[in-house]
Amino acid sequence: MNVLIDNRSGTPIYDQIYTQIKAQIISGELKENEMLPSIRGLAKDLKISFITTKRAYEELEREGFIYTVQAKGCYVAPKDIELYREENLKKIEDHIEQIVQLAATCNIGGEELIEMIKFSLEEER
Repeated sequence: MNVLIDNRSGTPIYDQIYTQIKAQIISGELKENEMLPSIRGLAKDLKISFITTKRAYEELEREGFIYTVQAKGCYVAPKDIELYREENLKKIEDHIEQIVQLAATCNIGGEELIEMIKFSLEEER
């Protein structure tokens, strides 16, 4: 598991940890039931407060990304496929909204925009 802290970032450290671990879970880099570093171990590795790491893990657990087994540690929770899908659909909708706004500023119509999307989809194959 890779977690990098940017002290110059305006983002709180616990949020940086939370965001990076969540992204690794969603991407599949961290697998279901994979054990995470202990809260104290991660805090020591990152040279940060135990409390900061604990807060990130609590947030991940609250949102269902990890689970804790008493006296054993924290593990990646099995993915809720529907939740994962909804989360990604929301991201896609946000990106589409930005694309539509940008297209409007460039005077690109719907047909041309659809053509661009079709071309991108073909390139992915």
